[in-house]
Amino acid sequence: MLDFSSRDIQYLSGVGPQRAALFNSELDIYTLKDLLYFFPYKYVDRSRIYLIRELTGTMPYIQLRGRIIGFEKAGEGRKQRLIAHFSDGTGVVDLVWFKGVKYIASRYKLNEEYLVFGKPALFNGRINLAHPDIDPVSTQLLKTLGLQPFYSTTEKMKRSYLNSAAIQKIMANLVSQLSKDLPETLPTSLLQEHHLMPLHQALRVIHFPEGHEELRRAEYRLKFEELFYIQLSILKYATERQEKYKGFIFKKIGAVFNGFYSRNLPFELTNAQKRVVKEIRADLGSGRQMNRLLQGDVGSGKTLVALLTMLIAVDNKYQSCLMAPTEILANQHYETIRSFLEGINVRVELLTGSVKKSEREPILEGLLHGEVDILIGTHAVIEDVVEFKSLGLIIIDEQHRFGVAQRARLWKKNETNPPHVLVMTATPIPRTLAMTLYGDLEVSVIDELPPGRKPIETIHFFENRKRSLYELLHRELQRGRQVYMVFPLIEESEKIDLKNLETGYEQACMDFPTYTIAKVHGKMKPAEKDAEMDRFVKGEAQIMVATTVIEVGVNVPNASVMVIHNAERFGLSQLHQLRGRVGRGAEQSYCILVSSYKLSEETRRRLAIMVETNDGFEIAEADLKLRGPGDLEGTQQSGVAFDLKIASITKDGQLLQYVRDIASKIILEDPQLVKNKNRVLLKQLDNQKKGKINWGVIS
Repeated sequence: MLDFSSRDIQYLSGVGPQRAALFNSELDIYTLKDLLYFFPYKYVDRSRIYLIRELTGTMPYIQLRGRIIGFEKAGEGRKQRLIAHFSDGTGVVDLVWFKGVKYIASRYKLNEEYLVFGKPALFNGRINLAHPDIDPVSTQLLKTLGLQPFYSTTEKMKRSYLNSAAIQKIMANLVSQLSKDLPETLPTSLLQEHHLMPLHQALRVIHFPEGHEELRRAEYRLKFEELFYIQLSILKYATERQEKYKGFIFKKIGAVFNGFYSRNLPFELTNAQKRVVKEIRADLGSGRQMNRLLQGDVGSGKTLVALLTMLIAVDNKYQSCLMAPTEILANQHYETIRSFLEGINVRVELLTGSVKKSEREPILEGLLHGEVDILIGTHAVIEDVVEFKSLGLIIIDEQHRFGVAQRARLWKKNETNPPHVLVMTATPIPRTLAMTLYGDLEVSVIDELPPGRKPIETIHFFENRKRSLYELLHRELQRGRQVYMVFPLIEESEKIDLKNLETGYEQACMDFPTYTIAKVHGKMKPAEKDAEMDRFVKGEAQIMVATTVIEVGVNVPNASVMVIHNAERFGLSQLHQLRGRVGRGAEQSYCILVSSYKLSEETRRRLAIMVETNDGFEIAEADLKLRGPGDLEGTQQSGVAFDLKIASITKDGQLLQYVRDIASKIILEDPQLVKNKNRVLLKQLDNQKKGKINWGVIS
């Protein structure tokens, strides 16, 4: 039997070395199995034949049956095009080719019957089909018409005539070699219990379905398997980790924690904060290593929860380390925590790239001898020279900003036992996505804001309503408040964006001549950027003109207005993050979304969602539905060691929960998957792990 998993694609009929090289470089397809799991992105129903008189210029792909009644050429030289007049007796359409004119003219004959397939468009009042598929009508062809698969390709592939139709022919050749002997990847018991199609049948049908119901069953089988193995892998790993890594036991809540709680706590904790602290305390005393994700919207009080957790470590004679993605954020955490701990005997130090060598030495000494209780820093804290006496707790803020390998280095700073890990994010992650991205972490959510905070009012202005916008800004500035003005900086159009930012800055200087204006963007040197930020934080500048570098963590309670220019160019979660920079004091705050008038339907919906709700989780769910989950792979970001071939985390949330429950029962019964009926599961997990580093252990 053909070994699909190791057989090189170049040996498949219709491929060869040149096409194989394109499959390799453009689609990451190397073996027959890779190709077999390269699924169509859509299907077009070719079972229906339309009449020309039914056509409009806005229809999707359609099929016609008729004859070519004449050819003509139009244009000169390289702009020449070939037009065939095609009729079925109910009307005439034009078939148009801009390339391969000589070849087409010699291939198709007048008055022979053809099936034509393409997308109708209107040009000069006539309907035409550009570069249609044409086949001579035969009984065999009519029998095979059904749902036609369409495959994604790239421009480079199309230039080498490797388009969707070409891939379809290659795929037909491959699928014809599938046999019932193809090794099954799920146990018989699961197939029977959940009424799943056998693998060989599902793979044949997914590429060449005869009808919609059959296609639905094949998709369900393949989605079930894909999501099931992701959950099985995560749950098996989490169970093994609990067995393997015993955590430090923080037995007591002592004088430091209690002293802070009774004397220094700036305000009463919200019920959500109390609940989360209780969950963390249970972890720290359990004897298992804590691996917890703390989700909380911007301004919900995560830093205070992090501090309380670090004080439990101090009471139990362990050190803590809080790692933040930027110097500004690290400085802010340092200042906040220092002010919280005033009068309490806890040594807190800051370590970033900017800390001078002379100041660095005593910090490193203090860490090594256990005199520093809490270290706050950027990725400078993971350098080899940074050694702890007894690191018991790591807190990672905005964890998606760190590569997984960076987090792993911090994790290894304690030789005897891995420290407890608390990962914090202000980016709300929908439940279905959290289950997949962070399936091996326990999740805590702070879902209420501290008392006294007013919801931010979000308003959408079109560019032509400058006057209303300026009235609002002048009113807030006269009250002594501060204003952010944010411009996009998207890499593809960096020069234009920077120009827009400069123009915006000059315009602001003209429109607000009596106020001081700071300017920040990612292309500035860190020292310049920090100095400008500092002017705004201290209130020396009243307006901050910036790109999205201010998205994470800058805390200026006096800032009450966030103006986002070209709001149509930002994603929902980014808009929500930016909005979270204001509304940090007791005053009413505003977020103004300024956009052009020409907006797509999806963009209108996105801006409307921002106006309708302040709830980060609602926004994250909506963002996931509008945008899809994006690229979940890549150690640089999430560290998820898989990519989805057919399932969608957005659309298949219910199935994800369903397969997670099934996987959970199997792992509960047989954690090592050693029972006979589960051997196939273990084999599949091993196959999937080959060549991949399992980062799951570090959150």
